[in-house]
Amino acid sequence: MVYHSRVMIDPAIGTLLVAAFALLFASAAIHKLFDRERFGEVVRAYALVPTALARLAWLVPLVELAVGAGLLVSVTRPAAALAGVLLLLAYGAAIAVNLQRGRRDLDCGCGGPNDRRPIAPWMIWRNLALAALLSVLSLPWAARAFAAADVLTIAAGTAVLGFLYVSMDTLLGSVAPRAARLRGAP
Repeated sequence: MVYHSRVMIDPAIGTLLVAAFALLFASAAIHKLFDRERFGEVVRAYALVPTALARLAWLVPLVELAVGAGLLVSVTRPAAALAGVLLLLAYGAAIAVNLQRGRRDLDCGCGGPNDRRPIAPWMIWRNLALAALLSVLSLPWAARAFAAADVLTIAAGTAVLGFLYVSMDTLLGSVAPRAARLRGAP
């Protein structure tokens, strides 16, 4: 006898992930749109694309907004999740290339308008973890009705994940450079 098991995501967990990632991509896009000139400078500083192409950096936050919005619609969710995974991997690769070049003083471009942080290896791992988690949304969703507890789980879970992300990002952004200095790393 052959058993075929198909991994499916619970709709409450799926909706929680959708809400958290939509929030992440929307907030990333908004801070870039508020200071398009600075974001363009960040893209040019990475020195990964020709200057003519770097002038199109203003399109990146529009793609991020499209990913965030696309995650909210079941029909576009798989394509939006794939685009989000590709963005996260591209950002991680850009950081990795510049760290390999020894350019550790570059602004990551991942904070808000007043948050200038140098790139660091932990950012690559963060993006890989986020990409892996986002790829879960490509799994099929189980069909079941939502209960009141699901709504509470999704709302509270989204808030908790948002706060956890900001807390970890802040902690790693401030502790990692100090730890590197203590180890004598560049």
